Amino acid sequence: MRKEELIITRFKSKEERILYLLQGLNNKVSPKFERCTGISSSRFELLCELYEADEVNQSTLQKLINIDSAAITRHLKQLEADGMVSRRKNPDDNRITFVRLTPEGRERIIGYKVEKATFVNKMMKDFTEEELQMLDELLSRMQNNI
Repeated sequence: MRKEELIITRFKSKEERILYLLQGLNNKVSPKFERCTGISSSRFELLCELYEADEVNQSTLQKLINIDSAAITRHLKQLEADGMVSRRKNPDDNRITFVRLTPEGRERIIGYKVEKATFVNKMMKDFTEEELQMLDELLSRMQNNI
């Protein structure tokens, strides 16, 4: 028996086993997503939000992707250093920072979206449309319960 199989058999309930499997899946998906696309899922989500908007203030962006203010600042500083976003202060209120994609950032997010589609297709390979629909419904219910 493999190590994973031994670990899985020690759970007292199916629910505990499902939680273990979901945690393991999350631990595997994040680094593989980053290797496939070349960007973390948080930064990808941030860039996608900026792609849809012409310009957005930093605190709104933080709320949209649901991360703390220190994390949004770190991500944006790095993306700015990489030439993907630009930031500017609101001339009427220096506490507000506006963020937008640069032309290079806009071009690169298109490439990231293609890589994400490839990653998702590989991950969902051999699932039927009915299985995908059921998985979507079940995971949505779990998320709502939490």
